[in-house]
Amino acid sequence: MKTRSRKCGCRIAVIGAGAIGHDHMASFRLHPAARVVAIAEVSPERGREAAERFGIPELVADYRAILARDDIDVVSIALPNYLHAKVALEALKAGKHVMLDKPMATNAADAALLVAEAKKHGVLFMVGQNFRFAAESQTAKQIVESGALGEVYHAKTSWMRRAGIPRIGSWFTQKRFAGGGCTYDIGVHALDRCLYLMGEFDAASVSGQTFAKFGPRGLGNGGWGRSEIDPGAKFDVDDLSIALIKLKSGRTVLLEASWAAHVPAVDANATQLFGTEGGLTLPPVTLMRQTRGGYVSESVDPLPPLVHTNRMVHFIDCVLGKAKPFVKPEESLAVQKILDAIYVSAATGREVRIK
Repeated sequence: MKTRSRKCGCRIAVIGAGAIGHDHMASFRLHPAARVVAIAEVSPERGREAAERFGIPELVADYRAILARDDIDVVSIALPNYLHAKVALEALKAGKHVMLDKPMATNAADAALLVAEAKKHGVLFMVGQNFRFAAESQTAKQIVESGALGEVYHAKTSWMRRAGIPRIGSWFTQKRFAGGGCTYDIGVHALDRCLYLMGEFDAASVSGQTFAKFGPRGLGNGGWGRSEIDPGAKFDVDDLSIALIKLKSGRTVLLEASWAAHVPAVDANATQLFGTEGGLTLPPVTLMRQTRGGYVSESVDPLPPLVHTNRMVHFIDCVLGKAKPFVKPEESLAVQKILDAIYVSAATGREVRIK
């Protein structure tokens, strides 16, 4: 993989100046060797706002102008889902290191092309699965690897919102732009964290079901995002989904995601691991086990992190050769295959086998 000298900085271009684009720009500022030098954004208003807020010298409407520049080392993509694979593929072909926001693509075939192209050009390609970088996740990973839970044979993972649809009428709620709803938007985070903790990404089969019970009625609206609203757009994605995932080892994962539902908490995400010698939940990290004195449930203080807890800082460290990628593209491809299978299973009413 191509890396720059540790004495060199990284010149970065961010494509997309919406809400997640702002997060990318703010995060890159945390690394002393990173400098965002250009933004590509089709909305002049959003582009100017971001350029002024983060002090970025160049703003262009066409991202291809950025890809043609030899002085850009890193391209960070914060676009609607349907553009992820297209723009990432072009950036990889241009020899850029690419940080791509989740989901990796809207289908596994396109995702596989990205993995192959990154290998072909020897560049760094990473999907920004930020749950994995959280201190709680890294602490839980170390507990699992210590053997404290014994054999982890089952897990439950979820992200449930009571009313958190990302602004009805935005691209998030239109299938042609988003590809999917809550499963792609927040379910992917819960799934990736769980599989990372279990240390296994390849699934044998998936049974899933999706629902759209609130969004089509104009209910469950949230405030995330900066994109335009089309009040006449049809809400045609899922606002709740469930899936039973059987991994190739025989272990299982129960996944739940919702943008809108009658649930106790306004916004809650959790992963629970079931082991032969103990159990674990997060966040916060809580370890449950049987002792001679009885059953014990104890909170665990954060352990020293495995990598920097900000995914953009870690990504730049990898580009500079100071760290190894914490999120491998092959893992993100495996996650994409599961997401695909959830939607196919929901549409057909059948379990989907994954090759």
